[in-house]
Amino acid sequence: MSSSVTPYSTRDAEFGELNIETAASLLAVSGDIALVIDRAGVIRDVSLGGADAPFDATSQWVGRPWVETVTPESRTKIDTLMKEALATGMSKRRQVNTVLADGVDVPVAYTALRIGRDGNLVAVGRDMRHVSALQQRLVESQQAMERDYWRLRHVETRYRLLFQIASDAILVIDAATLKVLDANTAAGLVFGAAPDQLIGRAFPFGTEAADAQRLEELMTTARSAGRAGDILVGLASDGRSYHASASCFRQESSTLLLVRLSAADVAPAVAAAADSPLRVLDLLERSPDGFVVTDLDGYVLTANRAFLDIAGLASVEQLRGTLLATYIGRPGADFPVFTSMLKKHGVVRLMATTARGTSGHQSEVEVSAVWAPESEEPCIGFSIRDIGRRLAASPQGARDLTRAVEELTTLVGRVALRDLVRDTVDLVERHFIEAALELTNDNRTSAAEVLGVSRQSLYVKLRRHRFVAPGSGDDPPVS
Repeated sequence: MSSSVTPYSTRDAEFGELNIETAASLLAVSGDIALVIDRAGVIRDVSLGGADAPFDATSQWVGRPWVETVTPESRTKIDTLMKEALATGMSKRRQVNTVLADGVDVPVAYTALRIGRDGNLVAVGRDMRHVSALQQRLVESQQAMERDYWRLRHVETRYRLLFQIASDAILVIDAATLKVLDANTAAGLVFGAAPDQLIGRAFPFGTEAADAQRLEELMTTARSAGRAGDILVGLASDGRSYHASASCFRQESSTLLLVRLSAADVAPAVAAAADSPLRVLDLLERSPDGFVVTDLDGYVLTANRAFLDIAGLASVEQLRGTLLATYIGRPGADFPVFTSMLKKHGVVRLMATTARGTSGHQSEVEVSAVWAPESEEPCIGFSIRDIGRRLAASPQGARDLTRAVEELTTLVGRVALRDLVRDTVDLVERHFIEAALELTNDNRTSAAEVLGVSRQSLYVKLRRHRFVAPGSGDDPPVS
């Protein structure tokens, strides 16, 4: 049975007689550019497959090595293309960055083929700029989606915060089933149950039949008109009366109701006073703890009377515009610690440091801080509490340990961290051994049990910290 398939040797002979420039022109039809390359890697001819720019000036490549027409990082790919084509007759497709006459990089995907038996190659390239443009658009779209995602997360966080700190009871209800979808903390207090226990229950509940009917009419009006005015209803859980209002809104394909209950027996003046920022500012001004507000660079904006006493100044005008580091912490060292902790955690709690007055008086203080970086006027609030009396009332050993740690802290920048850590560990270890011996009336066995170490290990530590004189017995008295 005869076969119509031409043997490979016959085909090879036929292509071997084919002019390589003609072969390149034929192959260029399947791509945007075709290069005729000799065994040395030099370009002998260039054929374009109907492409205009940017390959219109590539005729200048003739006589130049192929590797010189690409960027440095793509040259290893050119060597691989030639080696694969010479060894197997055809290489895999690889993308390289071709350098044009104006210096612009153009991504081109090349496939190299061996034509004939003299080792000449034809490299067929396809312009990949449209693919790169699509990839760039994809990356930009992904970044835009990521930004939108985080923007929505921030909006949701603000919504949840406002939802939970609202003093009025708020319920989010499915308008179709009247089931509670969400409830804030105040709603849980009003209905005498945890907010998550209210979710899934059909509203209204916790009211008398007449009030329940009025609430149903309120929600019906809100569904049709978008909003329903206040009505007065009573709750059986606490016997108090509440003003109820409802509004309707859409979320995706669902219609939801926002029902709000506010206590009717709170005097308006009392409620206004409770929410007044002036009341909060007045309390801060009278606080026994120092309170100071700075900008994000540490310059003081305002402070209360207690902080003026710490700083030894008579008025806020003397304080305003000065650096907080002048009065609190180590200058140039502690404020960057505050800001880095605020960026990481949002708050600083009870950081021990020192306060200095203009007269030179120093005191031990604890500093807490919170910031508002995204407000109209970004600022940081510091609360400073004097703990000097507390330290004075603490045991002598604790004061000595605190003082010793402070002395070690002053060595930062002059002694290697490894040595500081070793000395600090030794100091703390010695302190706890002293406390254990004092607690057990110098009973070494009991002290070892209190410390959770073996008796032999405790003796080693006693000798190392010179509680025991060298060459003494197993249980010598403490020196």
